[in-house]
Amino acid sequence: MNIDQQIENVMEEVVSWRRTMHRHPEISFEEHWTSSYIEGELEKIGKIEISRPTETSVLGIIKGANPGRKVGLRADIDALQIQEERDDIDFISENENAMHACGHDGHAAILLGAAKVLVGNIDSLHGEVYLIFQHAEEVPPGGAAEMVATGLFDDLDFIYGQHLFTPIPTGRIGIKAGPITSNSDSFDLRIQGSGGHASQPENAIDPIIIGGQILNQFQTIVSRITSPLDSVVISTTKFHAGSAKNIIPDTAMLEGSVRTLSDETRAVVSERMEKAVESICAMYGATYDFSFNIGYSAVVNDAAMTEKVKEIAEGEFGDKVFEFPLAMGGEDFSAFSRIIPATYAWIGAGNKDKNMEYPHHHPKFGIDEDGFIDGVKMMVHTALGMTKE
Repeated sequence: MNIDQQIENVMEEVVSWRRTMHRHPEISFEEHWTSSYIEGELEKIGKIEISRPTETSVLGIIKGANPGRKVGLRADIDALQIQEERDDIDFISENENAMHACGHDGHAAILLGAAKVLVGNIDSLHGEVYLIFQHAEEVPPGGAAEMVATGLFDDLDFIYGQHLFTPIPTGRIGIKAGPITSNSDSFDLRIQGSGGHASQPENAIDPIIIGGQILNQFQTIVSRITSPLDSVVISTTKFHAGSAKNIIPDTAMLEGSVRTLSDETRAVVSERMEKAVESICAMYGATYDFSFNIGYSAVVNDAAMTEKVKEIAEGEFGDKVFEFPLAMGGEDFSAFSRIIPATYAWIGAGNKDKNMEYPHHHPKFGIDEDGFIDGVKMMVHTALGMTKE
């Protein structure tokens, strides 16, 4: 029986694993049931060395019968703090205010399926395959950083990750070398002015006026300080001030998101943002408290390794493989890609005919389970191909 037939034979279990985990979602850093469930399923598969790198993550190692490279396959396992609103499935979340609204239940199930197929081919397998079931992708500082800090992955030769993605139709595979996500940072700003009556602004220091000018100045960093060829996004997403129509408030609070591609641009943007805050507050006599909060770094796909993965994918999927454009979202797989040659791919899982059109993180989010087989194929064939020296 060839590999693809073996993959088809395991798909019923993959869907069952996914639906079971969908019923029992757990948010970041609280994946106790999920990690125990995954550990139990790996034990049933057998021939896998199982450990717990952190309290709620799982690592399985398959040792092939032949010499070769050490390759990691990573799946995230956490859910989101969202109340599910689906009424068209019989495996809806049983946990209040917790939902697999991004597809991580599918990721974990796919990796379990890949593990079963790889164990079934252990006699022809080269090297070692690390099955990385990672906790807490959704909440910075993220579970990947905790796993990397254990040192267990320092000598991996390559690591592969993927994401089921509903904006891509089922059946298509997106792969791209270089940056594929952005640095995902945030900022907090508290402006301390001096309140007063709305009819006498000259006797107050208006933090709303100051905040508005700062907000606009931030955008000139994007348009005039950084290159138009270097993607930068500064979005002020919260602006809170005031409690009455006729009172100038004492304070204003601004928060937001900052997206960049390189460490150098990240540093420039952080510095210029604080300088803008400092100069504008000084002009009006206000004080401030500003923090630039480092989040996830950009995921950068290794050029040489990604070309090999693309060749493997094209051998399996042909012209369904395409170059997925850079996305400015965040992904903590970057903790791995900064220390290990890596490839991260996008697996199509969108199907409007099946009501799979809601965006990720939506309370009615759903994924096309017909796309799971493509995820298993990518993991299995990548592991088999990349472990060979």
